[in-house]
Amino acid sequence: MDAENDTDAQQVTGCPVTGKAGCQLDAVSLIDPEISAHPNAFYRALRTEDPVHYDEKLGMWLVSRYKDIVALLRDPETFSDKHGYEAQYASGYFEEFREILEREGGGFFPDVIKSDPPEHTRVRKLMDGAFTAHRVKTLEPGITRIIVDLVEKIAAKAANGEVVDGVDEFAVPLTIAVICEQLGLEHYNATKIQRWSSAVTAQIGRMQNREQMIENARQICELQNFIIGQVRDREANPREDMISDLVHARTADGGKLGFAEVVSLVRALVIAGNETTATAIGNLLFVLATQPEQARLLHENIDDDRYVTRFVEELLRIAPPVRGLAKMTTRETELGGQKLPKGAHMLVLYASGNDDETQFECPAKFDLNRGNIGLHVAFGVGIHRCIGASLARMEIKVAAREIVKRLDNIRLAVAVEEIPYLPTVATHSIAHLPLTFTRRR
Repeated sequence: MDAENDTDAQQVTGCPVTGKAGCQLDAVSLIDPEISAHPNAFYRALRTEDPVHYDEKLGMWLVSRYKDIVALLRDPETFSDKHGYEAQYASGYFEEFREILEREGGGFFPDVIKSDPPEHTRVRKLMDGAFTAHRVKTLEPGITRIIVDLVEKIAAKAANGEVVDGVDEFAVPLTIAVICEQLGLEHYNATKIQRWSSAVTAQIGRMQNREQMIENARQICELQNFIIGQVRDREANPREDMISDLVHARTADGGKLGFAEVVSLVRALVIAGNETTATAIGNLLFVLATQPEQARLLHENIDDDRYVTRFVEELLRIAPPVRGLAKMTTRETELGGQKLPKGAHMLVLYASGNDDETQFECPAKFDLNRGNIGLHVAFGVGIHRCIGASLARMEIKVAAREIVKRLDNIRLAVAVEEIPYLPTVATHSIAHLPLTFTRRR
């Protein structure tokens, strides 16, 4: 996320920050824990030496340059979201995983949000009503209330001299509360939802063994059974919430989502609205704790909406909540000078694209004065661009505002190299973030 982390990666991998020499790409992998936790030097080596690189250990092609990422995302016919995602899911254990869900979880429900056109076009059209700009704007007062309550809780703990975990005690409960309110889940168990979210993320993270897959599959069964009950309830009793929006959505010609599609989409909203946004909020706290000058400037400009908006965009660029998502080639093609066969399984490294020095000058620097600050690929590009981007941006913006208005002297309670990260290639998520701070006077 910053130059200090780049130095960590350099020490771990032996890769110079320039990526020009001394790095044996074939000897390391994105799934190596040290690389996964501190990847920026590895990304630079990829972009310089082998921008479309086959990671033998991962079994995927890594796409690392900004221009190649954008070209790939704008060509969904050649680079399939559906096939890439399906090959990623429970990789190596898919048939057993599917059997468990069919036997114990109400069925196997493919992720329709990851489908290809024309199915994807139909699904996105039916989802649009739940994410209009007006709908998102009306959510801000409720989200602000949730955030203020949580900030006050952790401020009270810090006042008693306690160390606060910015992930477990703020980012995760915040995003769970927000997405549950939007979905209309009035009675929920936050611990369960966090566990369910981790289980789904692990299935696309490529870093689980069979025993972990089985346990995660059973957690997903529990999640699906919960969702099925909620969907059945909204079929009979519509409310003003996102589940009802999806159940009763209609296109002009009367088209609607099927039951399995609704279950799949609600599952995706629970996870994406929680796991990835929690990662973004954790990254926000990390930046405020490790770059006190940015925290000071944000506080001084907190009433300047343009400044806060640009702060959020630069945060999303320098620390995107999604590290990379999978694609698969539907035909022989060429990308970044690399010939690829049909069926090539690829990981599109959004985080590396946002770190590309040919697109963003001094990419490791947190710089709100960038002329191209809005051109990051944190939410993707093209038809699969994240449908919840406006909601995520608003959550991050409100969190940033309320944190710096109420808290001061935000600092890490441990050395930066001791911060642990979750073992997944899908996100670059801080597992625990011990913090100290004072209440602002």
